[in-house]
Amino acid sequence: MVRSVSRTGPGTTVPHRPLARGGGRSGYGVRDVEVLRYSGTGPGGRPRPGRGVGVAHMVFGAVPVLAVVLTGLFAGLFLTFSIAVMPGLARAGDRAMVESMQWINRAILNPVFALVFVGAPVAVLGTVVLFFAAGAYTAVLWSGVGLAALVAVLAITFAVNVPRNNALDAAGPVERTGDVAAVRAAFEPVWVRWNHVRTLLSVAALVCCAVALSLY
Repeated sequence: MVRSVSRTGPGTTVPHRPLARGGGRSGYGVRDVEVLRYSGTGPGGRPRPGRGVGVAHMVFGAVPVLAVVLTGLFAGLFLTFSIAVMPGLARAGDRAMVESMQWINRAILNPVFALVFVGAPVAVLGTVVLFFAAGAYTAVLWSGVGLAALVAVLAITFAVNVPRNNALDAAGPVERTGDVAAVRAAFEPVWVRWNHVRTLLSVAALVCCAVALSLY
């Protein structure tokens, strides 16, 4: 590790750590090169980092971690439906299954769900932008694939699952539904099949984001 520090006073730009790895056109990555702007000297005449440096490092450090956490919660949501919720409801009678899904579809529309469902792709998009700005192009590739997988999940959700949720809700209370079995048959097989696809894509997105973070 090589550090080059100039003590010429406020506003000095100090290069730090030559490239040992990375992968941009310039040959530098955000972890390999740091440009520190100093606002003066501290005890013993040592340079003191300015506030902007700390904020920038916090952003570059926090956003990729946040993306992994939110993507993990995103994948966990669909995985829970695939391995627990829907298999459990498959063992229930028609009335119980339809009524339970109606209540689940209403209960899930809450701020925590919105934070995970919207926050995960937004956070991953943020990591793509940050990695690109830092010249970490291998990390850009991995996080970009993860983002594409999350976008595919959103597309499936709004094209397949949400319309079936709406149709289930439109059927009304089960005690006033003429043919509950037909309502279930129109909903369950397709919804479950595509939720499995959402689960696989979400897990793939999580793996991609974790790999990107490890490269960063």
